[in-house]
Amino acid sequence: MSDLYRNRGKRLSDLLLALLAAPAAILLCLGCAVAIRLESPGPAIFRQVRVGRGRRPFMLYKLRTMSADTGDRASHEVSAAQITRVGGLLRRTKLDELPQLLNVVRGDMSFVGPRPCLPGQTLLVEERERRGVHALRPGITGPAQLAGIDMSTPVALAEADAAYLGRVDLAGDLKILLLTAAGRGSGDAVKRA
Repeated sequence: MSDLYRNRGKRLSDLLLALLAAPAAILLCLGCAVAIRLESPGPAIFRQVRVGRGRRPFMLYKLRTMSADTGDRASHEVSAAQITRVGGLLRRTKLDELPQLLNVVRGDMSFVGPRPCLPGQTLLVEERERRGVHALRPGITGPAQLAGIDMSTPVALAEADAAYLGRVDLAGDLKILLLTAAGRGSGDAVKRA
């Protein structure tokens, strides 16, 4: 069952879930986009190149949670002062991740997997490569996030991602999704202001 799910079922379940969630996600994104633009100038959608399956780069989409002049840096390299009020709410509720449904539909991402990193996070890229993690599509959420491991600790993150690689299955993915929806886990840490 696990191999069948890993090879075909995971992608099919990702597509079905993304398509089911799309109508509500589009409406929520529109409301969030208005709130983002009312609070700060700049685009409501944040785009950034990330490392995907097989180390191929792809364009990741999120609702913008930081001031528009933050630049192209990892969250743990940015001060908490850069996060807007609306952005803080979006991060706490994980609504900032909704545009990644487009990444799931396009096949760039899965709902569950290792969080996609920036190409410049070379230690993490190398540690994931060494452990075979790049065989997986990156995920919107994953076991490392539930465990509070983020990209500021690249070796620990790669180890957690590799552990997930060894046990990908439908029951585990459903549990991760339910725990994430219930508010467990965290995004990447930001520096205190």
